[in-house]
Amino acid sequence: MEKDSLQLNDFRCTASPRIAFNTAMLRNIPRLITSKRGRAWFFALVLAALTIFAYRPAWNGGFIWDDDVYITNNELLTAPDGLRRIWFSLDSPSQYFPLVYSTFRIEHALWGLNPTGYHWVNLLLHAANALLVWRVLARLNVPGAWLAGAIFALHPVQVESVAWITERKNVLMGFFFLLTLLAWLAFVDERTKRPWPFYVLALIFYMLALSAKATACTLPAALFLILWLQKKAINWRRTFEILPFLVLGLAMGLLAMWWEHYHQGTSRAAIPFLSPVDRVLVASRAVWFYVSKLIWPSNLTFIYPKWNISAAHLLDYVWLVAAVAVCTAIYWLRRYTGRSVEVAAAFFVATLSPVLGFIMLFTYRYTFVADHYQYLACIGPIALASAGIVSLADALKQQRAFICSAALFAVAMLAILTWWQSSMFGDVETLWRTTLARNPECWMADTNLGIVLLEKGQVDDAIAHYQHALQLQPNWWDAEYNLGTALLSKGEVDEAIVHSEKAVTMQPNDPDAQVALGSALLEKKRIDEAIMHYQEALAMRPDYFLARYGLGRALLEKGELDTAIQHFRAALLIWPEHADCHTVLAVALDEKGETAEAIQHYEKALEISPKSIPALTNLGWLIATCSNGSLRNGAKAVEIARRADELSGGSNPIVLRTLAAAYAEAGQFGQAIETAGAAIQLSQLSGDHSLSLALEEQLRLYRLGIPYREAAKLKEP
Repeated sequence: MEKDSLQLNDFRCTASPRIAFNTAMLRNIPRLITSKRGRAWFFALVLAALTIFAYRPAWNGGFIWDDDVYITNNELLTAPDGLRRIWFSLDSPSQYFPLVYSTFRIEHALWGLNPTGYHWVNLLLHAANALLVWRVLARLNVPGAWLAGAIFALHPVQVESVAWITERKNVLMGFFFLLTLLAWLAFVDERTKRPWPFYVLALIFYMLALSAKATACTLPAALFLILWLQKKAINWRRTFEILPFLVLGLAMGLLAMWWEHYHQGTSRAAIPFLSPVDRVLVASRAVWFYVSKLIWPSNLTFIYPKWNISAAHLLDYVWLVAAVAVCTAIYWLRRYTGRSVEVAAAFFVATLSPVLGFIMLFTYRYTFVADHYQYLACIGPIALASAGIVSLADALKQQRAFICSAALFAVAMLAILTWWQSSMFGDVETLWRTTLARNPECWMADTNLGIVLLEKGQVDDAIAHYQHALQLQPNWWDAEYNLGTALLSKGEVDEAIVHSEKAVTMQPNDPDAQVALGSALLEKKRIDEAIMHYQEALAMRPDYFLARYGLGRALLEKGELDTAIQHFRAALLIWPEHADCHTVLAVALDEKGETAEAIQHYEKALEISPKSIPALTNLGWLIATCSNGSLRNGAKAVEIARRADELSGGSNPIVLRTLAAAYAEAGQFGQAIETAGAAIQLSQLSGDHSLSLALEEQLRLYRLGIPYREAAKLKEP
């Protein structure tokens, strides 16, 4: 190996520095670029730039799927003791990824909830990883290391790891994984004068990799493979040197298995039982699946169809037989191919091993494979293919230009596919619609698209997707309670209760299902039952905003003001910018006689949501009719009530009642009388006789030139 750290012996498919440049622009390129070091730096810059450009559609992408769990709704990113809890508690909302959450916490402090910053960090880490792949393979004297780095950077199977913010764990783990390999290479190099600092550095990098993602536990296999590839003795001394890596990897792997099984809830999820033989069959098919996506990356999908694997089906053994045949061929052909093929294959399988099916994962509820699972494992096949291409070009010197041009054309095509694949991660609706287009039987995508459509107010479309999800997966409790939520928003309360109850029966330990049922029961005025389900949800997830908010509403309905206020305040600690929570807290405070603070929360609600009709109406009523003269403001009440009336289209009798009271407080009794009359007509048409009677009483006051006043509320001690 050449001494120059950037002088790469495999950089052979580039133009020779002796070629004369004919254009004026190229003649002005500094001499540095024509040197080996200069070409290396130039290629690194070009590769980084191409990688960044290929991911252009994902630069400004939004948050998708479980990005809310990791970032937008993760209190560990904002809590004063969040950093301590990230590293030394079980409060992580998913697996134990302390380094990942630490980076998210830093970014949250820098750019808040702007997803662009998070996307760029992922992208820059991926570009750095591509350069590290190049460097590691160059240190191993692998021909075509530059080509392998380019393919790694621009292959579309990597898009899921880069464009999905949650997969920060993948790109961050990969960064420190590759740095560990570089440090190990320096340590085992006989030319290194002081090797032990590199050993310590490798251990530090490895611990950081493990703290980003537990699948880094496979790295000790790579350390052995490096020794094997370099034909170094694997003796007791080397084994003892690798032993600390083995211990750290085993410890983190066991922690991840425990966390997945007992803390995250895989043992409670609807995961089908797989016998040991079934798991081997899944693993063998998965290996071929990942190889196929590297060779021909078509129809890449966020969630792939789940295979039906059974030890009783002979055809399911085809993949296993093929794998055994290939392993046999590699063994017998090693005398011709050397150790490179078996090392590439062993690295590929070993790095994939935690996600092949031997260990049950939460994601196996809906698929056995995912593109992001092979983020690092793909280095093995990519390096092997790149080495073969460059070696062939060296052997066939007359066709070298053609072979290298074809390789570069293939890389360009991969970059185009990466651009195209990145576009599906632009927003969450595009993601789920694209997933359904490529995997129409994906009930998970149906459910999640239903959630998106419900948030957009497309209730009927959301219901259709939930119903389709239940046709595909009848025991899918997520679809049941989401369907219940959609039906509730449509006013079909009884049906909402039926579906939410099914969800709770199927999965009583799901706080989302408990909240959905609680909300439906509250709408039916079954307050005590609603309270019970909200409390069940909070027992499972104390920081669950919807459970706190819903419980506060139920207690407010029951008249337990102090406890309701307590839960509203707790809910706002979790989600300070929730306008409706500020509104209902203001209602509770007003009922208790805390009028001044109630006004503050109404104003905060309108600061967050200026078009909130309930907040406008309640605030207008309060400052027009409250018994405390220092808090009344007729002119402001008229302004606020007029805004509410415009937003409601002049057809809401409660809004018109507020506007009439505001006019009276401002001394405009003619308009107060006219507006109150219109409110009476609307309330009578809607059958609200109690509101009609109250308005007639207020109208009599306005005709006498007297504003309406609410009775004074006594503050409780």
